Amino acid sequence: MTEELVHQLSLELIPGIGPKGVKQLISYCGSASEVRRTPKNRLLKIPGIGQKMADAVHSANTISEAEHIIASCLKKEIEIIHFTNPRFPKRLKQIHDSPNILYTKGRGELNPSHAISIVGARKATNYGKAITERIVSELELVGVTIISGLAYGIDICAHKAALKNHLPTFAVIAGGLDRIYPTTHRKYTEEMMKMGGVVSESKLGTKPDPHLFPVRNRIIAGLSDATIVIEAAERGGALITAGLADSYNRHVFAVPGDVGNTFSEGANKLIAAQKALIYTGIEDLIYHLGWKLTANEKDPIHTHPLSSQEEEVYSLLVQNGGLEIDVISLRSQIPINQVASVLLELEFKNLIKCLPGKKYEVIK
Repeated sequence: MTEELVHQLSLELIPGIGPKGVKQLISYCGSASEVRRTPKNRLLKIPGIGQKMADAVHSANTISEAEHIIASCLKKEIEIIHFTNPRFPKRLKQIHDSPNILYTKGRGELNPSHAISIVGARKATNYGKAITERIVSELELVGVTIISGLAYGIDICAHKAALKNHLPTFAVIAGGLDRIYPTTHRKYTEEMMKMGGVVSESKLGTKPDPHLFPVRNRIIAGLSDATIVIEAAERGGALITAGLADSYNRHVFAVPGDVGNTFSEGANKLIAAQKALIYTGIEDLIYHLGWKLTANEKDPIHTHPLSSQEEEVYSLLVQNGGLEIDVISLRSQIPINQVASVLLELEFKNLIKCLPGKKYEVIK
C-alpha cells in the first residue's frame, strides 16, 4: 500500500469533485499526495477549482476509508489502477470521460495489441449466438482480446467463445468486483481470470444498480479498438455502447439481420444511418483498422470447413458465375429458405458476395 495510491483513492472518495476535478488537481499539483499538501489559496488558482471544491479537499476525511478499501482489495487479490499508473489502459485514457480508478482482477493485459468489444441483445436468438461464436473464432487469427459486459445473451456468448478459442477476455461489470452480476455467470469469470479478467470502476460492496449499467458501457467502448453489435433491439445497452464508441472516434461494426425481426432492428438501423459498418468477416476489421496477419497465421478465407450444402452451392457459383437465389435453389434442389441460410454462411466465411438483385458470386 503506497502513500500515493492512498491519496489517489482518497481524492476519488471526496463527494462532488468527480473524475475531471481529480485530474485537474493532480495535473496542476503533480501528484495526489501533493494535492493534499497544497494550501487552499493555491488550489483556488487552479482553473475550474472553486471555493467549494478547495474546501472539500482540505476538510474531507477519506484517508482511512481509502486505506480500508486498499487493504480489502489486497486480501481479494484485486488490483487498483489509477490513471497515472503505466498499467492503466491507454485506450481508455484517451476518452474524455474516462474513470480515474479501475478495480481489476485477473492475469490479462489491459493494453493488448488488439481489442474488440462485442455487444448485443440479452435475449439473443440462436442465429445471433452462432454468429458471435463464428466471429470470435475468426478473431483468433489476429490474437484479439474480447471485451464485453457479462450480461445474458450476446455478451456471455462472446466471453464463452473467447475461452473456447483460448483468447483473453475481460468482463466490465457495473457493481463492485465482489458483486458479480448475474451471479450465474460468476463461474465463467473464474476461468476468464487466467488470461483476461474482470474490470469495474466501482469500489467493493457497490450493488449493480440499474443506473450503473449505461455508465459502465463507456468503459466497454473505451477499452476497445472497435465495437461489434450483434443483434440489438431498437433501444438498449448495445446501442448505447455503439453510440459511445462512435463518439470516441472508434470504429463501430454491425451484423445485419432479418428485416422485421425485433432483435435485428437496432443493428440494421445503425447500418442504414451509416453509424456502423457492415461486418461480414475478419477482413473488414483488418481493412478498416489497418491490422495485418503475420506469415504464420492462417488465411481466414479457408478457416472454416464447409458443410455438404455449402460445398454444393459454392461449387455451383464457381462453375456458373453469378446466380440469383431462386436459380441456386432450383439447380441445387435445396429449398429456398435453406439456400438463404447457406448463402449467409458463405458470406460470413468471405467466400461469396451479394450483388444487386439478390444475385451471388464467388469472391476472387
